[in-house]
Amino acid sequence: MSSQATAGEGLDVLVVGAGFGGLYMLHKARTLGLRALAVDAAPGVGGTWYHNRYPGARVDVQSLEYSYSFSEELQQAWHWNERYAARPELLRYANHVADRFALRDRIRLETRLVAARWDEALARWQATLRAADGSEQCLAARFMVMASGPLSTPYMPAFPGLERFKGRVLHTAAWPHEDQGAVDFSGQRVGVIGTGSSGVQVIPQIAKQARRLTVFQRTPAYVVPAHNGPLDAEWERRVKADYAGFRARSRAMRTGFGSEHPPHMKSALAASAEEREARFEARWRIGGFAFLGTFYDLMIDERANALAAEFVRGKIRSTVRDPEVAARLSPTYPIGCKRLCVDSAGYYETFNLPQVELVDVSGGGRPIEFITERGVVAGGREHELDALVLATGFDAVTGTLMRLPLQGRGGLRIQDKWAGGPLNYLGLGTAGFPNLFHVAGAGSTAAFTSVILSIEHHVDWIGDCITWLDTQGHKSIEAEEDAEAAWMAHMLELARHTVFLGCESWYLGANIPGKPRVFMALVGGFPAYAEQCAEVAANGYAGFRLR
Repeated sequence: MSSQATAGEGLDVLVVGAGFGGLYMLHKARTLGLRALAVDAAPGVGGTWYHNRYPGARVDVQSLEYSYSFSEELQQAWHWNERYAARPELLRYANHVADRFALRDRIRLETRLVAARWDEALARWQATLRAADGSEQCLAARFMVMASGPLSTPYMPAFPGLERFKGRVLHTAAWPHEDQGAVDFSGQRVGVIGTGSSGVQVIPQIAKQARRLTVFQRTPAYVVPAHNGPLDAEWERRVKADYAGFRARSRAMRTGFGSEHPPHMKSALAASAEEREARFEARWRIGGFAFLGTFYDLMIDERANALAAEFVRGKIRSTVRDPEVAARLSPTYPIGCKRLCVDSAGYYETFNLPQVELVDVSGGGRPIEFITERGVVAGGREHELDALVLATGFDAVTGTLMRLPLQGRGGLRIQDKWAGGPLNYLGLGTAGFPNLFHVAGAGSTAAFTSVILSIEHHVDWIGDCITWLDTQGHKSIEAEEDAEAAWMAHMLELARHTVFLGCESWYLGANIPGKPRVFMALVGGFPAYAEQCAEVAANGYAGFRLR
């Protein structure tokens, strides 16, 4: 365990999480001369890249952009091996950052925040931390920053009978640490439930080992190729020769990344069939999220979107030899409505292997009924298994906070405040919870950007805010309810002009039974969002109550 704060120590900033958000928040606080401590329940830093060690786990944004920009020396010194970095390299990067900037002495690992309460009289957060050995400590902090990550609480479906299964059960977001996560499936009959991003990554890897692989699919995913490989040395040289300019061009993009392939500013509906096909094919060869920029209106016009979706379905039909399997793998909802999956391992080709079976468990197919000692029963048929992998994703964005005993002004619980869905102003602050900031959470563009870009933007804004408050002699800052309500209405209005409300996605909380259906992300684009945040700050933090 890293060196600890002394009992009763007063802090300026308590940071919850030691992933990329927590590491940068801790670094920022220290550069500002603030007393800060970061806590994380994991035994190591890295957040999602510490926990998600399943085979095939890798980033879906190019490595040169999925990285910090705050240090030119770091940008120049670090070399990525692949165009899209795999999980081991990302974890090495996180540890390198912790060491390079001497952060470990103010990180307490294997420590959970088990309670936090706003003390109105002292204008402090009173936090209770619990270490792995069960010991507890109370700390007071002027500010608390939730850097726990939008995808950090795994969703474990309550399948009837799961506890009876005699084989091994694994979740992609809670993969065992044995042999660096190298679980051996050789000769086994393995079932995978879930075909989102984690499923798309892990399924081809398991298929290489398993004697038989059964994939239980509720909703098919749109999967585009990454065309991953060793990082092109010439491209790396060009980027590093003008990394500042590269970052600036990326920040001018709606997504905050992908500036080398900006959206084509022509409607898909205005192009001829031949031009559309050629442009879709060209973007397919580029790979990744660039596909959604083939034409500017793919995400705002259902008719344009349908053309892109049909192009991908054509790719599925031409790749998967069995027409019935290809049909089951072909989504019918708008492309990009759920997060696009970026494939580095031949996902669709996997279903041509003789040992791989695709089972439709959608409402119209053969839903999973229950799990027995021997396997999964779906549509009246028992699929016998030796191991079951749950690639069922996360209780996204709000899951972690909604499990914390977090009490704001007057004892207001976050569970009551967010009972109908998250309420945030700018995605940064919540009415009723003074001096509590969010990083890459609900109400921001984080879900649609390179998340490290959003992390740096949020942390810089928070650091500037704390500095301004101290300069002006204010003790607390808290979102006003009217501003919060207006922001949430603004978010919904923007979403209504897109295809994002056209399917059930984790953006809406639709993957979690009983979770309120609220669109939790901002689709207005990073440049407009950053401008709004800057305007609020320039106007003395308009929309926030200062005391």
